[in-house]
Amino acid sequence: MTAEPAAPKSKLILASASPRRLALLQQAGLEADALLPADIDETPHKGESPRALAIRLASEKAAASAKVRAAHDDLKQSYLIAADTVVSVGRRTLPKPETAEEAEECLQLLSGRQHRVYTAVSLITPRGFERKRLVEARLRFKRLSSMEIDGYLASGEWRGKAGGYAIQGLAGTFVVKLVGSYTAVVGLPLYETVSLLAGEGYPVLQPWFAKA
Repeated sequence: MTAEPAAPKSKLILASASPRRLALLQQAGLEADALLPADIDETPHKGESPRALAIRLASEKAAASAKVRAAHDDLKQSYLIAADTVVSVGRRTLPKPETAEEAEECLQLLSGRQHRVYTAVSLITPRGFERKRLVEARLRFKRLSSMEIDGYLASGEWRGKAGGYAIQGLAGTFVVKLVGSYTAVVGLPLYETVSLLAGEGYPVLQPWFAKA
């Protein structure tokens, strides 16, 4: 008898170059077969709410990365994950600061107040269908002293971070209360991401058994 050929391994693409999102995937036991970061305009539309912005940007990142995927024969049948995180105070969307002055303004706004973090995940299946989830977390920072703000600015951890901070770093000491998904605040909600993949047939548990 001739043995049946082994089923091809399902491949996974992360539409990001973020080491945080890659580390979170690995925490779930998943390894990205390719990183295809998407370069898109992240400017909010006029009147666009923070939650709508997160959903739109995740979807646009996924679509842009999918176009690159289509040019690679070995990746055409891959599952593709994209995500975007938006920090807001009320309806005001905080930027990803490019200067220390912008970061300081974000920290002053967050000091002693509650804010929300929206992270949207977009999955594009091998057949080209899109599935999306939005995760909302609520946080409250302690009232920050001028010395704490100056110290955080000096650390440089604010660079490229939504709202000017990274909860997995020094800013974790600022958080008085968190309601919701910690991994969503970091940048990739693991429960929702794994659920999306499993729901579309990606073998999320297979790597777990391989570790045995």
